[in-house]
Amino acid sequence: VAFAAIAGTTSAFVPSSPNHFVARTPTHLQVAIDTSDIKNGLTVEIDGEPFKVLSFSIMKQARGAAKTTIKFKNLMRGNTIENTYRSGEKFQTAQIDKIGHIFSYADENNFSFMNAESFEETLVPISIVDESAKWISEGMELNLIFFNDKCIEVVVPLSNTYEITDTEPNVKGNTAQGYTKPATLDSGAIISVPGYLEAGDKIRVDTDRGAFLQRAD
Repeated sequence: VAFAAIAGTTSAFVPSSPNHFVARTPTHLQVAIDTSDIKNGLTVEIDGEPFKVLSFSIMKQARGAAKTTIKFKNLMRGNTIENTYRSGEKFQTAQIDKIGHIFSYADENNFSFMNAESFEETLVPISIVDESAKWISEGMELNLIFFNDKCIEVVVPLSNTYEITDTEPNVKGNTAQGYTKPATLDSGAIISVPGYLEAGDKIRVDTDRGAFLQRAD
C-alpha cells in the first residue's frame, strides 16, 4: 500500500461504543483531523480501503516535529501494516455505517446475521468476523460495520452474559483465595473464572479483555 501524499487522501471514523445495541447509525462526518486525534479503534481510509488503528506511539525529537508510528489492520484483507507520519498530518473522516443485527447461525464459511430493522439476512465471511467469533452467542444483538455497503467488521457488546458449559467441578473445602480455573462459555470462548463457579452458571464477561466480571443473576 502506498502511503505517499496520504494527507488529504485519507479518511477516518471513530466507532462509538458498542456497549449498547443500535439499530442503525449511519455516519456522514466530514471532519478534518490530524495525527493528534489518532486513537486505538479509529478506522481510516487509505487508498480506498479501511484500516483500523491497532496501536500507535509518538516519538518526540530533540529537533523538529514529533513523529507518530501507527500499526493498522486492513479490515478488508486482514493484513497488518505499520507506517510513520509527521506530526500534524491531516486525515478526513468518511462515511461508515453501524447497523444493528441479531446473530442467527454460523456454518463452515459464514456467520448469518438478521438486520434489526429490515429483517434481511447478511452473510459475513468467517475471515471478517475474526476474533469476535468466540464471543458471539445465540441471539446476540451486535453491530455490523459497513464501508461502501460492504461489511468490514463485527462489533460485539463490550460486556455480555454467558453460560458456562464446561469447567472443573468445584472442590468442596477449597477456599484458596484467588483460585481460578478455565471455563468454556456457550459462545465457545475459554476464560478463567473463580473456582466456586460450576457448569450451568451464568456470568458477565468483559469481551474486550476476555475477563470474568461477575456472576449474573
